[in-house]
Amino acid sequence: MYSIKDLERLTGIKAHTIRMWEKRYGIIEPKRTETNIRTYCDTDVKKLLNIAVLNKHGLRISKLAGLSDQELREKVVSLNVGLNTSSVQIEHLIISMIDMDEIKFESVLNRSIIKNGFEETVKTLLFPFFDRIGVLWQTGSISPAQEHFVSNLVRQKLFVATDRIVPESNVKTPTFVFFLHDHELHEIGLLFYHYIAKKWGMKTLYLGQIVPFDDLKEVHKKVKPQYLFTSFTASMDEGWIENYIKELTAEFSDATVYISGYQVKEMVDLPKNVQMVKDIEDFKEIVKEIVN
Repeated sequence: MYSIKDLERLTGIKAHTIRMWEKRYGIIEPKRTETNIRTYCDTDVKKLLNIAVLNKHGLRISKLAGLSDQELREKVVSLNVGLNTSSVQIEHLIISMIDMDEIKFESVLNRSIIKNGFEETVKTLLFPFFDRIGVLWQTGSISPAQEHFVSNLVRQKLFVATDRIVPESNVKTPTFVFFLHDHELHEIGLLFYHYIAKKWGMKTLYLGQIVPFDDLKEVHKKVKPQYLFTSFTASMDEGWIENYIKELTAEFSDATVYISGYQVKEMVDLPKNVQMVKDIEDFKEIVKEIVN
C-alpha cells in the first residue's frame, strides 16, 4: 500500500493535484485507514503513471478520466513518442517494476541504449529512476522483491558492459579498489563508477558488497592500490559513518579514498586523504586528471 506522498514521488504528480483529480474526476478511489489517511494500491499507481504520460502528451484529464485501465494502457502503447523522453521512460520503468515485467523493462533500457549509448542511459535514465524510488525503498513502500528485481536486471547490464572493456596491460597504471562496507548492499552506483574507471584505462579490483574491514586490509597488503572507492547509501548512524571513514584513512594513509552516496553528501570536514565524489561527471574529471 502507498501513501499519497509515495504516489507523488513515484508519479511526479503533486499530492494536491491527485486529491483534486480524485474529487473532480473520480480518477482513483483510495482506501482509508481508521485514522482517515488515504492509502493506494499498485493498480492506482499504474493508472496514475499512465495518466501522467498521456497528460504530458496533450490529452486532457477530463477525457482521460472516462477511460478504463485497459484503454489507458492501449493509448500509452500507441504513442509513437511514448519512449522518447527520459521522464516518460522512467514512468515505464516504474510500471515494469511494479508488474515485475522483465521484457518491458529490458525493452525500455535497450531502446535508450541503442539511441543514446550505455553511459548516457545510465546517467539520464537509470540514476534518476533509482533516485525516484530510492526514498520509497527506505520507507518500505516498495517491497524487497521489487527492489531485487530491478536491481539485478541493471546489475547484469553493468557487468556485461564492464566485461566488454579490454583492460590496459600497462603495469604502471594506477589501481582502484571498489568496495562497500559490511552493512552496505546498494552497489548499482559503485558498479557504474567501476565501469567508468575501467573505461578510462584504470587497473581495477571490484570487491562489491559487504566487505569486512579485515578483508579489505588483506587486499590492501597484497595489491597496494593507490585509490580506494566506496559508497554510503543505506541508512546508517552518522557517527558510525564518520568513525568508519576515520578508520579507512588511518589504515590506508598511503592511498586516496574516494567516497560517494546519499548518506555522506552533506559531509564537509573530511580527512586529508578523503575526497568526495559528487556525481559521475565529477568522477570522470578525477579519472582524467589521474590518467593525464
